[in-house]
Amino acid sequence: MEGGWLAGGRLLLCLTVHLLLQGRGDTFTINCSGFDQHGVDPAAFQAVFDRKAFRPVINYSLPTQVNISFTLSAILEVDAQLQLLTSFLWINMMWDNPFISWNPEECVNINKLTIAAENLWIPDIIISESMTVDKTPPGLTAYVSSEGRIQYNKPGRVTSICNLDIFYFPFDQQNCTVTFSSFLHTVDSLVLGMDKEVWEITDTSRDVIQTQGEWELQGINMATPTMSVGSHTYDQIIFYVAIRRRPRLYVINLLVPSSFLVAIDALSFYLPAENENRAPFKITLLLGYNVFLLMMNDLLPASGTPLISVYFALCLSMMVLSLLETIFITYLLHLATTQPPPMPRWLHSLLLHGTRATRCCPTVPQKGTKGLDLTPAHLPGLKEPVELVGTVPDPREAELRGCSGSTVARLVGLWVQFSHMMDTLLFRLYLLFMAAFVITVIVLWNT
Repeated sequence: MEGGWLAGGRLLLCLTVHLLLQGRGDTFTINCSGFDQHGVDPAAFQAVFDRKAFRPVINYSLPTQVNISFTLSAILEVDAQLQLLTSFLWINMMWDNPFISWNPEECVNINKLTIAAENLWIPDIIISESMTVDKTPPGLTAYVSSEGRIQYNKPGRVTSICNLDIFYFPFDQQNCTVTFSSFLHTVDSLVLGMDKEVWEITDTSRDVIQTQGEWELQGINMATPTMSVGSHTYDQIIFYVAIRRRPRLYVINLLVPSSFLVAIDALSFYLPAENENRAPFKITLLLGYNVFLLMMNDLLPASGTPLISVYFALCLSMMVLSLLETIFITYLLHLATTQPPPMPRWLHSLLLHGTRATRCCPTVPQKGTKGLDLTPAHLPGLKEPVELVGTVPDPREAELRGCSGSTVARLVGLWVQFSHMMDTLLFRLYLLFMAAFVITVIVLWNT
C-alpha cells in the first residue's frame, strides 16, 4: 500500500515537471510562425503584452537590473535666483525580459524588433532633483532583441534643483547633480547599473551638445550610493555634472567699462589741485559710474552677493573717497590763501621731512635763500621758516606787530606746500589700495 502511494507520488511529480517544461517552452519562446519578410504578427507577442502590468521576472525573489545612461544635449537655462538648472537629456535604459526570446535562424534572421513602449513593462525611473512633471512624448518605441534585452530611450526637458554658488561670477563653475532612482521599487526588486562608462557619457555629451551660449560642459562624474527611507532601501545612481560659465560677455560689458572709469578717476589726480574743474570732473565721473551700474544691473545675478558686486561697490567707494580727498585739498588751499592759521612745529618738521623724501612737491626753503614758489626778490626780509612757525597767528596780527608782507606770504606758501604734499600722499594711497584690491580680486577669481 505504501509502495503504491510512493509510486503515485512519483508519477504526479513527473507529470507536473513535464507540464511546467511544456508551459515554459510555449510561454517563453516566441512562435516564429508570426514572422515573415513583411513584418511580425502582433499575436506572437500577445502573451508578453498581457504581462506588461507586472515586473518581468521568473523568480520574484530576484531583482531586475536596469542599466542607465544619459546624454546631455543642451544646457537651456541656469536660474541663480531660483537655484534651478534646465537641461535637455536623452535617457537610456536597458533591462532583460525573460518572457521574450526567439530563434533568429527560425524567424527569417530577425535579431531585433521595435515595439511600442506602451505594450511593455517600463521601470519607474525618475530624476530625484526634477521640479517638473515628466512630459515624455507619447508614442515612443523600444528595441527588443532576440535574447529579451530591451533598450528604451526617451528625451526630456528636465528642470532640476542645483545648488548654485555665484560668488565667483562671472568666472564661476557649478556642480549639479542628476540622481536616477526608482519611485516604488526597493533594492529587493530593482537594482541600477551603468549602461556606459562615465567617460563615454561625457564625450558623447560634448559631441552632441547644442548650446554655444553662456555655459559649457566641463565633465561628468558618478557615484552609486543607496538611499534609506524608513525601513526601505532604494538603489540610485548620482551623476555630478560640472558646467562652466563663459565670462566673455560680462568681461566686455561689466569689467572693462568699470575699469576705464576707475582709471580715468585715478588720472584726474594729475589735474592741478588749484584747478576749479577738478571736483566737478570727479562728480561727473561718479554720476556716470552710478548710471553704468543701473544700466548693467540686469546682467548681475538677482540673488546672493557675487565677488563682482563687491568689486563694483569698492570701486564706487574709491571714487567717493577720491572726491572727498579733492574737497579736503580744496579746503586746505582755500584756507591757506585766505586766512592761514599758524603751523604747528610738529607739522612743519613733518613737512620738511616729507619734502626731503620726495621731489614732486615744491621744496621747503632751508636757509632763507630759496622760497616756496617765491624768491627773495619778491619777498624782501625773508626769515627762517622755523622762526615763523607758531609765531604768526594770522595776517592781521602780523600787521599789528609790524611784520612785513613776506612773512604772511611765507606762511601761505607753507600751507600750500602741505596741501600739495597731502594730495600726493593720498593719491599714492589711492593707487596702492586700488592695486591691492584688484590683485586680490584676480587671485580670488583664479582660485
